[in-house]
Amino acid sequence: MRTVEWRRPAGTLLRILGVAVAYYATGRLGLRLHVSVEGAVVTPLWLPTGIALACLLWFGLRIWPGLALGTYLSIERISSFDLVDLGILAGNTLAPLCAYAMLRRVGFRTEMDRLRDGLALVFLGGLLPMLISSTTGTWTLVLTGDLPPANFWPVWSAWWAGDTMGVLLLTPLLLVLPRARLPRDPYRMAEAAALAVTVGAVTLTATRSSQSLLFLVFPLLIWAAVRFRLPGAAPCALLVSVLAITAATDRAGPFAGRTLLEIMVNLQALNGAAALTALLLAALVTEQDDIRLKLEEVCEDLAEVVTRLAPPKD
Repeated sequence: MRTVEWRRPAGTLLRILGVAVAYYATGRLGLRLHVSVEGAVVTPLWLPTGIALACLLWFGLRIWPGLALGTYLSIERISSFDLVDLGILAGNTLAPLCAYAMLRRVGFRTEMDRLRDGLALVFLGGLLPMLISSTTGTWTLVLTGDLPPANFWPVWSAWWAGDTMGVLLLTPLLLVLPRARLPRDPYRMAEAAALAVTVGAVTLTATRSSQSLLFLVFPLLIWAAVRFRLPGAAPCALLVSVLAITAATDRAGPFAGRTLLEIMVNLQALNGAAALTALLLAALVTEQDDIRLKLEEVCEDLAEVVTRLAPPKD
């Protein structure tokens, strides 16, 4: 009994430390693609929010100290931590906690096999709760004098979009990974490989070409969602986003010669549309598949009942 009681807090502590390390590591990765908006460092894709929400859905509220620790380490990486930075730490911790609470409130299922689960993740997991982190973080910069009040809205919008994209692009991928399996059919395996290569090649071409070709990624996302559901659509959407952000930070292709505001608007429009297309279409197709299977089961049961009730033949 004592051994079991000791293992429980030890396991929780390991999870907390693991969450903090994952948060910090993905934060370092996100900062490599950062941009400077009105003198403030923001990233178009803040992956730690996706890590935070996925870990909360897996392990529950007990791992929240790992979010705070990971946020502290990320802030310390950017600049020395001051007491006024507690606003950023609080906002980045509360936002995923609120997202978790709202998702649990509406009966969100991590399998994401219903359209309502996809919509819940978009609005209750991403768009609404990330207002907390972006608002508290931006106001912290204003109150400390690091950001002029006139530049509040550009920084706020970039912060909010980056946090939201982290949830919409990374959380579905993490949630589906434990259940993802490679296709056993060699033809399906070949199709999956062809899809991955095509998405990478087309996205790389579209984001580096001077022509407006970004729309070419959407047929591929539809292909991934219809044929491979969320396990195929989520990685493709993340790949599209990363390649687009890399091109935007390099000011290459369709992002060349544009102002920072134009780059951020075009980039986040692409990321948001890609995430919504992959996430919602995959959830819808999965839900329709489940409904079809249930109808087939009901028809088989009815056929069996009819067979039993039918009068015997002479």
